[in-house]
Amino acid sequence: MKLTLTICLATALTISAKAQSPDKALARVRYTFTHIQDTTQRDKPKTENMLLVTGKNASVYTSYDKLNQALNTQKQIQEQMKNQTGNSNIKIEVKSEMKAPLTQEDYFFFANEHKMITKERLFNNYLVEETAPQIDWKILKDTMSFSGIPCQKATATFKGRKWIAWFATEIPFQSGPWKLNGLPGLIVEAYDEKKEVKFTFAGLENVKDDANQTNAGDDGKIAIPNGTGVVKMVGIDVSTSYLGSEIKLPADAIKTTRKELDKLKAARDKDPQGFMQAQMAASGMQGSFKTTAAPRPAGGAGITKAEINNPIEIPEKK
Repeated sequence: MKLTLTICLATALTISAKAQSPDKALARVRYTFTHIQDTTQRDKPKTENMLLVTGKNASVYTSYDKLNQALNTQKQIQEQMKNQTGNSNIKIEVKSEMKAPLTQEDYFFFANEHKMITKERLFNNYLVEETAPQIDWKILKDTMSFSGIPCQKATATFKGRKWIAWFATEIPFQSGPWKLNGLPGLIVEAYDEKKEVKFTFAGLENVKDDANQTNAGDDGKIAIPNGTGVVKMVGIDVSTSYLGSEIKLPADAIKTTRKELDKLKAARDKDPQGFMQAQMAASGMQGSFKTTAAPRPAGGAGITKAEINNPIEIPEKK
């Protein structure tokens, strides 16, 4: 039986990247991310819920809102597949309620190997690997408590900004939000001196040692409701594996360079639907791609991007 889905099929051609060893997830930390992207509209910052999953050696920082969106997409797809059981052709339409663009980059940090790997999804998962930045932290004597977690203050200049971080020596992980890491304790809260970029602590939980969580939403596979198997979704991100008990790179990812990835993103932004159709054809897949999202302003083309004159990473003046 041949299944033709409007967004994906299980026959996509992918290239496996050489993966780092998985690390056991020990804690999940939630942050509220606030970023004044446009300095002419300081009263309208970008706000997003983020998640850091950390273990002894590895961590991954991702959008918590994106994970919840993936869960909602899974439910939509399963419900539509259930209603079309028995059909030789299955049509799936995904409705997005997203009002503002979500952070698409996921940042993997491997402390022992001093590696930072950025994952982005453009039809396929792509990985860009680099040496983890060495941040020259100055640890101060100031202390503060966040939801009962005692923390110590540290400062550093990093990526064009002067950062203030509060880290918990009682939680011996070297990780933190975004690319901030390398302190002798988990970074619970951080912000730049102008408070244009803030990672505000929103909660922490230990990961339960539950075998049922190990492959939660692993690699974007969705169970067929009648129990006859699974369908691997391609082209959209429905993976919720970060909610499992392991921190690991996606097995089907393609290793690339920042330059090549930027070329792909430019093609996607210029013509999203055409880009997806071309990617499907290149993968030997049949079907068509269609998304139903909130209408764009009249005359808009491609992906509408927020105005950014104040990026997180400020280029250093030469």
